[in-house]
Amino acid sequence: MPRALWLLIIGMAVNVTGSSFLWPLNTIYIHEHLGKSLSVAGIILMLNSAASVIGNLFGGSLFDKIGGYKSIILGISITIMALLGLTLWPGWPQYIFFLTLVGFGSGIVFPAMYAMAGSVWKEGGRKAFNAIYVAQNLGVAVGAALGGLVASYSFQLIFMANAAMYLIFMLIAIFGYRSIDTRAAKQTSIIQENGAIKSHTKLYALLILAVGYLLCWVGYVQWQTTIAAYTQKLNISLNQYSILWTINGALIVLGQPVVNRLIKPFQNKLKLQIIIGMVIFMVSYAVVAGASAFSGFVAGMVILTIGEMLIWPAVPTIANELAPKGREGFYQGIVNSTATGGRMIGPLMGGILVDLYGMPMLFAILIALMFIGIFTTVIYDRKLKAAHNVAAQA
Repeated sequence: MPRALWLLIIGMAVNVTGSSFLWPLNTIYIHEHLGKSLSVAGIILMLNSAASVIGNLFGGSLFDKIGGYKSIILGISITIMALLGLTLWPGWPQYIFFLTLVGFGSGIVFPAMYAMAGSVWKEGGRKAFNAIYVAQNLGVAVGAALGGLVASYSFQLIFMANAAMYLIFMLIAIFGYRSIDTRAAKQTSIIQENGAIKSHTKLYALLILAVGYLLCWVGYVQWQTTIAAYTQKLNISLNQYSILWTINGALIVLGQPVVNRLIKPFQNKLKLQIIIGMVIFMVSYAVVAGASAFSGFVAGMVILTIGEMLIWPAVPTIANELAPKGREGFYQGIVNSTATGGRMIGPLMGGILVDLYGMPMLFAILIALMFIGIFTTVIYDRKLKAAHNVAAQA
């Protein structure tokens, strides 16, 4: 891998380590410490995610206009200011404002990081995005493990640790990313893209794929919200819950050689990888639905992790392949905003379902959503193939 990609990998690991101190514990903090219902917690997390969606789209477009370095510095600066606010004033209702601002700032960073990774190692294909994905989960493993421990002493220390890690990330960006900044190439014209229809077909294909990706995230985020609160009712400790995310991150980092070997026969069949991942998600929800002890949640998390290892790197890889030259940032912004949209809808939907109907209904709905996701994944590229066949015959 190029040296520039290694710098991006290190930065992403530090970035996510900081954020992983906070995000797995947000619902618990709002519900247990601020005394709000799960539905209210879902609304607050929805605001955070909505701001992140805006940040993703803004950051992706910003990458195409001013490059990755300036985009990342802007996002980090906004996030640090918000985290300092959370450190000094972690109460209600200011928590809502600062958490929303964190969403916007961090949202700017992610599409720029992914677009830069695709730019500095174009020939790497899925490997470049998989490397960033592994770095994210290394951060999840370290941050979640430390977060539960720190939170058992003081939640305010969580906010301080998050801000400190973002300061380190800023230093890495300032001294490491300026030299690897890759200004996006000039956007192609309609003539260069062989007409607007071809360009729109690629965009529509990505949007259809994004529907299934969003539904995956709606289910996945339940582990950070409703399932997190559910574990507390089963007398599973905060440290044990944090261990689940440590297992998640450690499996992703250490299990890469095994997964790479398993997917080798269909390493270029990204659609198939996503569909298999969604089926595995359904199995994990079924396992957790019947769990009453910590071991059941460990099994569910292990199964879930195998599924995400297939889905999460594949979608940005497809987006990079579909993106017209000069629009890489925008397409990655769509992918990241879709993931964030799932994190926005998921907590609210999950909170309402659990409050009204209980956990069994939630798991049934999640499994149904995966069937819809499989359908959209199957059909997303049909028009692309049709357009390709017409062009071949012309």
